[in-house]
Amino acid sequence: MSNSSHNNSDGLATGRIATGQIATAQIVTEEEGTTDHRAAPSSLGQPPQSQLANNGTNQFNHFSSLNTGRDVAEAAKQLTARTIKEISQVVVGMEAVTRKMLIALLAGGHILLEGVPGVAKTTLSKCFAQLIGCHFQRVQFTPDLLPSDVTGTSIFDQKSNEFVLRTGPIFCQILLADEINRAPAKTQSALLEAMQEYQVTIDGKTLALPSPFMVLATQNPVEQEGVYRLPEAQLDRFLLRIEMGYPGHDAEVRMLYVHSKPIPELQPLIQPDLLLNLQAKLSEIHGNDELFHYIVDLVEASRCHPDILLGASPRSSLCLLRCARAHAAISGRHYFTHEDIQNVALPVLSHRLILRPEAEIDGKSIAEVVQDIIDSVMVITVDDQKSKSAPSPDKKQKNSYKPQ
Repeated sequence: MSNSSHNNSDGLATGRIATGQIATAQIVTEEEGTTDHRAAPSSLGQPPQSQLANNGTNQFNHFSSLNTGRDVAEAAKQLTARTIKEISQVVVGMEAVTRKMLIALLAGGHILLEGVPGVAKTTLSKCFAQLIGCHFQRVQFTPDLLPSDVTGTSIFDQKSNEFVLRTGPIFCQILLADEINRAPAKTQSALLEAMQEYQVTIDGKTLALPSPFMVLATQNPVEQEGVYRLPEAQLDRFLLRIEMGYPGHDAEVRMLYVHSKPIPELQPLIQPDLLLNLQAKLSEIHGNDELFHYIVDLVEASRCHPDILLGASPRSSLCLLRCARAHAAISGRHYFTHEDIQNVALPVLSHRLILRPEAEIDGKSIAEVVQDIIDSVMVITVDDQKSKSAPSPDKKQKNSYKPQ
C-alpha cells in the first residue's frame, strides 16, 4: 500500500458526499485488527469549525448568499486577493500560477502541474489545499504503485471472519498525485473514474468521493527514463495544464529572505461548503451568444489546423466556457469577454492538442499553434451580428461585448 496516511472507512453512501455531514463508518485498526465505530466526517479531515471561525473566514460568510453574478464576482475577487497574499508568505513569484489554480478550483476541474524539480510544485499544492480548508492527501507515484494503493481494497478481518473495505488516499478533497508519469498506465487509469464521475468502484461497490474533489497532478517534463507518458484519455480529464517555470531574479531573492526565518503556518480562508456554493453559482457570470459561438469557432479551428494531428474535443468547449467565467470572476467582473476566453485558451487546449510530426520537426511549439488559432478566429461583436457584416480576415475585431 502507499505510504500516504489516510482515513479508512466502510459503507460510504453512493452519491457525492456533501461537506458538513457526518457519517458513522466501520474503521479497522491496523494494530489490533478490530472494528470500531467512529464519527467519519464526510469532509475527511477538514479543519475543525472553531479553527476556521477564528482565522479570518468571517469576511467570506456572504459566500452562502450569492444571488447574482455581481455577488459571485466580488466574492471570487476577494478570495483571489487573500489567497495570493497568503501563499506569497511561503511560495514567492507564483502569483500567475496561483490564479490559474483558483480558476480550476472555481470551475470544478483538475490540474496538471508541469515543471522541473525544485520549483515548489508540491509546496504550492499543499499551501493551496490548506487555504481552502480541504482535506489534503499526497501519493508519490512510483513504477511499483498498484491501483489498489490509490483507491483501496478489501482485506480479510480474522476476528469478524469477513472482508472489510479499506479505502485508499483518493478519498480526500485535494489529492496530490506527485510525479504521476512515474506510475504505469494501469495505475494512472485508477484516477479516470474518480476525475470524471467523482466516484470509485472497489470490488463491485461504488463509493462516492467527498465534495469538493480536485486532483493536483505533477510531472517532470524533462525526464525521459523511468516515466510513462500519460495517455490522451487521461490528459483530457485535466481541466488545465499549468507550466511552472523559474520565479525570476527578484522573486528568487525575495524567496531567500522569506525562507531565512520560520515559515508561518497558513490557516484556512473559507470552508469547503462555502466553496461549493461559489462553484454552483459560477454560471451566473454572464456571456453573450456571440461568445458561445466564438468558443466553438476556436475549437473547430483546432480541428482543421495544418499543424495539428488531433484537434480539441467538445469537452474542450465546455472547459473553455467554465474557465472563461472563472477568469472573469476572479477579476471581479460579472460578465466574461473574448479576452477571458483567449487568456485561458493555452492552459485549456495545450494538453488536448497533438502536433503533427512535421510541425515538431520544424520546431513549432503548442503555444505558438494555440496563438495562431486565436489569431485566425474572428471576433464577432454585437454590431457585426446585427448588420451581418463579417469583418475582414486581416482586420480582426478587438471589441469586447459588455452587458448593459
